[in-house]
Amino acid sequence: MKKIIFLSTTFFFFFLFFFEVLPILAQKNTLQEPEEISQEEATASSTILEKAKKVEPTSAPRADITRETEETVEPLTRLLNEQKLGAVLPYNLIKYAIRGAVASGVPPNTIVLLLLIPGVAALIAAARHLIGIRGFGIFLPAALSVSFVATGPIVGIIIFLLIVFVSTFFRMVLRRLSIIKLQYLPRMALMLHFVVLSILFLLFLAPYIKSPDISSVSIFPVLVLVLLSEDFSKVQLGKSVKVAMSLALETLILALTSFVLLATKSVQEFALLNPEVWILSIFVFDFLLGKYVGLRFMEIWRFRKLISG
Repeated sequence: MKKIIFLSTTFFFFFLFFFEVLPILAQKNTLQEPEEISQEEATASSTILEKAKKVEPTSAPRADITRETEETVEPLTRLLNEQKLGAVLPYNLIKYAIRGAVASGVPPNTIVLLLLIPGVAALIAAARHLIGIRGFGIFLPAALSVSFVATGPIVGIIIFLLIVFVSTFFRMVLRRLSIIKLQYLPRMALMLHFVVLSILFLLFLAPYIKSPDISSVSIFPVLVLVLLSEDFSKVQLGKSVKVAMSLALETLILALTSFVLLATKSVQEFALLNPEVWILSIFVFDFLLGKYVGLRFMEIWRFRKLISG
């Protein structure tokens, strides 16, 4: 449990630095004034600088591949137009199909996401089957990673932790109040009620937090994140709060790792420009992974004394 908390904390600060601090530092570097300027240039630009002081600098919009925006669609469309293709058969069938779909109005970012999701599933399966990280299945970490792409990693982690906290607190309150005895389905509906209210409260704080990722969050990633509360409660009922917290943190690690894959532009471009190679590679990887029947890495580390002895 301590190792999982340490890993999750390390992941959190890594993403905080990589996706929040570095963009701010880069923006400040671009806004720095030159060290030496002539007197004429200073006189001519003095009025412009005075006006610029009154205007607060706005940060560049975060590229969100889950939305059909100019920042996401135009680069992908340009990549498709710049790629030169040969004959349709035998190697370019899917490439031509992608161009036909884009020409008919299908957003290229949607195609990229659909191509990347099998890779995310393979990554999660490898982490669970080879390393030994558990988590809530394969679908939920994959869906969480897409939600993190839509909301941003920091906001996604905040909502994730908020749902885990509310679910645990709600269950503890019901356990203490022995007078209130509810059946499973009504209790889950009531828990969903409080989870949604907590997320609404977070959105109500958007004017004070002044975070564009919170104010522009859509219903899709929120619904996916809410799905976690049901699985989390099921584990709490079947096992314990400690096991549920452990699985939730491991799910967060899997989702953040998958988020890196989804947010990497080079991976997006490779999957879009080489879909045949990408699909075949994922298929071969999953097939070879399914043939592995040995110990997981965490099991080897756990029983290293017995194995070496």
